[in-house]
Amino acid sequence: MMQLISQDHYGEFVEELADMHRLRYRVFKQRLDWEVEVSGDLEVDQFDALHPIYLLQRSRDGRVQGCVRLLPSTGPTMLRDTFGMLLNGEPVPTSPSIWESSRFALDLRHDAAAAISGIARATYELFVGMVEFGLARGLSAIVTVTDLRMERILRRAAWPLKRIGAPHAIGTTRAIAGYLEVSQEALARLRREGGIERQVLWAPVTLAAA
Repeated sequence: MMQLISQDHYGEFVEELADMHRLRYRVFKQRLDWEVEVSGDLEVDQFDALHPIYLLQRSRDGRVQGCVRLLPSTGPTMLRDTFGMLLNGEPVPTSPSIWESSRFALDLRHDAAAAISGIARATYELFVGMVEFGLARGLSAIVTVTDLRMERILRRAAWPLKRIGAPHAIGTTRAIAGYLEVSQEALARLRREGGIERQVLWAPVTLAAA
């Protein structure tokens, strides 16, 4: 199940959000060894203070096993304020029709279901949830900073990243910035590739008003 949590509903989902920050700690600090801000066993940074929208992907037993953070490009973003070198001289994405995704993370058990492509179904659910959110908000694209490994996964999933510039070495990874298409066509491709037949995203209020 995919769940959207907006600022107005943080208080209803305190435990789920704590689980998300623990997941991010396991993925970004323990597994990838990135230089991230931590508090105990939680990974939290300054962009979490900007009241983002979170998408959480949950396993059949209710465990939070995936997440992504979404912020409007008209305010502070990781690409503008942390990874500006990835723009390669191109203008900073700043538009009401473009949001930034960050902190995309999955911590799956070995027996997690996979789609025909071999990519985990949970990955497709997060991708589909991002596009469903974007369509509900009238977005044209999602901009993101990711690494070359995820860029390959996006290509295999039929949601290719449109690069802004060349990759750069940042810490232990090769990072890249780019745009992801938000359209009915992109949604149909992801649902087809992931074997997803219906809307995945649930929110305590309608998506457009979240």
